[in-house]
Amino acid sequence: MSLIGRPVRRTEDRALLTTGGTYVDDVLVPGSLELVVVRSTVAHGRLRRVDTEAARRAPGVVAVFTAADVDLAPLPPEAGVLNQKMTTPVLADDVVRFVGEPVAAVLATSRAEAVDAAALVAADIAPLPVLVDPEEAVTDELVLHPEAGTNMVLKLGFRRPAGRAELHEGAEVVVRQRMRNPRVAPCPLEARAGQAEWGPDGLRYRAGSQAVHLWRGQLAAALGEPEDRVQVVNGDVGGAFGSKAFASREDVLVAWASRRLGRPVRWAETRSESMTAAGHGRAQHQSAELGGTRDGRIVSYALEVVQDAGAYPRIGAILPFWTRTMLTGPYAISRAKFSSSSVTTTTTPVVSYRGAGQPEAVAALERMVDVYAAEIGLDPAEVRRRNLLPPESFPVTTITRARYDTGDYPAALERVLAEADYPALRAEQAARRERGDVQQLGIGLSTFVEITGADTRSEYASIRVDDTGRFTVGSGTCPHGQGHVTAWAMLAADVLAVALDRVDVRHSDTATIPVGGGTGGSRSLQTGGMAVREAALALVERGRDAAAGHLGVARDEVEYTAGRFRSTAGHVVYWAELASANDLSVEATFQPSAATCPFGAHLAVVLVDTETGQVTLRRAVAVDDAGVLLNPLLAEGQVHGGLAQGAGQALVEEVRFAADGTPLHGDLHRYAMIGAAELPSFETVAMQTPTPVNALGAKGLGESGAVGFPPAVQNAVVDAVRHLGVRHIDMPVTAERVWTAIQEAYAVR
Repeated sequence: MSLIGRPVRRTEDRALLTTGGTYVDDVLVPGSLELVVVRSTVAHGRLRRVDTEAARRAPGVVAVFTAADVDLAPLPPEAGVLNQKMTTPVLADDVVRFVGEPVAAVLATSRAEAVDAAALVAADIAPLPVLVDPEEAVTDELVLHPEAGTNMVLKLGFRRPAGRAELHEGAEVVVRQRMRNPRVAPCPLEARAGQAEWGPDGLRYRAGSQAVHLWRGQLAAALGEPEDRVQVVNGDVGGAFGSKAFASREDVLVAWASRRLGRPVRWAETRSESMTAAGHGRAQHQSAELGGTRDGRIVSYALEVVQDAGAYPRIGAILPFWTRTMLTGPYAISRAKFSSSSVTTTTTPVVSYRGAGQPEAVAALERMVDVYAAEIGLDPAEVRRRNLLPPESFPVTTITRARYDTGDYPAALERVLAEADYPALRAEQAARRERGDVQQLGIGLSTFVEITGADTRSEYASIRVDDTGRFTVGSGTCPHGQGHVTAWAMLAADVLAVALDRVDVRHSDTATIPVGGGTGGSRSLQTGGMAVREAALALVERGRDAAAGHLGVARDEVEYTAGRFRSTAGHVVYWAELASANDLSVEATFQPSAATCPFGAHLAVVLVDTETGQVTLRRAVAVDDAGVLLNPLLAEGQVHGGLAQGAGQALVEEVRFAADGTPLHGDLHRYAMIGAAELPSFETVAMQTPTPVNALGAKGLGESGAVGFPPAVQNAVVDAVRHLGVRHIDMPVTAERVWTAIQEAYAVR
C-alpha cells in the first residue's frame, strides 16, 4: 500500500517530547566565551562615545568591542534591487537608527558575567529627530541615510490597461478605504542564537537557520572568507516564520569575534532583544479603491502601498513585489493599478513573515470586497460568487503576470458556506439584531489564492543504502517545525517499498549536504520532496544494475518489488547484500518548471460585545486546497498553525512605537499573543486539486492560514457592528478599536 496520502505521525516528535531537542544554546563547546550585545536605547541619535572602561574591568570579561574595533565592511541589503547605499554596520558607528541597534559587544567567560558587564557600558547618544510614520518618510524631509539622499528603498508600479484610459471606466460604484496591515513580531519559540568556532579548516557556525547554504554564502562574504572555509549547521530549530531566512548582523559579529579572539563564541538573544531587534513583519499602509456595477460585478481595483522597511532595508522592503503580484487574487478583474514605496524609518527593520507580502494583498482585497458588498447592499458571499475565476479558465495568467496552475475557486467558496451552514448563521445574526442583543454575531469570508515555491529554485537530495539495509536521505531543505524528517522518509520509503523506520533523514549541514535552497515560501514539498523522490527512483535503478551483475542476468530480467530484486528465474537479492559489495548512493536535483498556486476559502464567526468592544472568535472554518496531500496529518498541523497566527494578527497582535521611537511592545508582557483559550476548535476541510507542475500533484500549504484567515476575522468583526454604522476597523480589531468605532458611529447617527 502506498504511503502517499496516509496520516503518518511525525517521527521526530518522540525525541522532542521525551529527551528534548538540541538547539543552538544547548550545545557548549569547551572554552567558549559568551557574547552579549549592548543595544541602543535611543531611536535616532549621534553616537558620540561608547564608554567601555568599566565593562573591561568587570569580572570574567575577556573583550569589549565597539565599531572602531570591527574591521568589516558594512553589510549590503539582502536583495540587489534595494537601495545599495543603505548599508548596515555590524556595530553602529556614527549614528543609531532604532531602539535595539547593536552598539557594542561584551565577551566574558560566563553569560552572567557578560550580562553584568554589558550593563556597565555607557553609550553617549545625542538625540536626532525620529521618523516613525512611513508616510512621513516618503517626503524625504528627514533623510535617515544621508549617503543615499533619500528614504526610498524601492519603488514599484503597475497599471493595466496602460495609457490614459480611466481605471474605473464602466464602474457604477467606486469605494475607497485606507487601512493598515499591522507590524507584527514573528516570535519563534526559540529566539535567535549562534555559536562560532574556528579551526584549521575555517569557521564552523552553529545556527538556527532556514537556509544553511544561503547563510554560508552571507557569512563568507561578510567575513572575507572563501565559502569552502565556512560550515553552517543547524540542530533542532524552534520555529522561524521567515525571521531566520537570512544571517543577521549579530551572526556576523559572533563569527568575527571568534576569529578575532581565537576562541569559540556563543550568543543567544533574550526575548526582549528578539522583540525589538530580530525583525518584524507586515507593516504596510494601504490605500485601496474598488470599482464595480450595482449588480455586483467588480470592474477595477487599485492599491497604493507604503511599506515600512524599518531602519535598514532587509528583505521586508521587497515584499510589496508579492503584494503587487497577487493584486487581483482569485477574481476576474481586468483593470488594476498598483504603486508602492518602501521607505526607511527609525524603527526595527522589517523581514519576511509567514506569507511574505501575499497576506497583505489578500487582506486589502478581501476587505475591499466586503466594503463594496456593503455599499451595494449585496451579500459578501454573493459578490465573491459572481467574480471568482471559473474552473474552466485554468491555467490562468493574471494581468500582473501571476500564473495560476489549477484551481476551483467557486467550489472552495461553496464548500466553506455549506460546512458553516451559512444561511443558519445569517438567520441567527438577523435574530440578534432584531432583539438588540448586546452580543452581536459577525460572519466574515475570505477567498484567496497564493503562490508557493515562487522562486522556482532547484533543490538537492541524496540517498545511500548501507550493508545493513538502512537508507539515509540527505536533503537541501532546512526544517524548523514542518515535519520534513517524516515527510522525506515517507517519500523515500514509498518509492523503495521498505518500512518507514528503515529510512533516516539528514539535513541542515553544509559539510555533508553540498547545496540546498533551504525552507521558506512553502517550497519544501514541491521542490525538496520531489528531489527526494527523484533520488529514490534513481537508487532503484542503480540497485537494479547491481542486482543484475550479482545475479548474472541482463538488467531487463530484474524486477524490483517489495524492497527486493528478483530475476525472472526467481532468484532474489536484497539491498544489504548489494550494498556490501557496491557503492549504492545517488544524488538528484529537482528543478520545478513553475510555481504552484494553492487556494481556499475561510470563514470566521465572531461575537462582539457592543458595550465593551470585546471580540470572541466563535468558529473558524477553513477549506484549503494544496493539491495532493502527502500526509494529511502534517497538512492539518500546518493549517492549524497558520490559522492561529492569522487570528492573532487579526485580533490582538501589533508592534507600536511611541512618538520618540521607543517600542511600546518590546516584550511578551506587553505584546499580546493569542493562546488556546482564545481560539475555537478549528474546522478544516481539505480539497485536492492536483497540479501538473510536479509528479505528486502537490502544492505548498504552510502559509495558507496566515494568508487567508486574517481578513475573514476582520470582516466578521466589521460585519457584527455594520448595522450600527461602522464601515471599517483596522487590524488588530482590539476591544478598544471596536468600542471606539461604535462610539464614533453613534456620534454621527
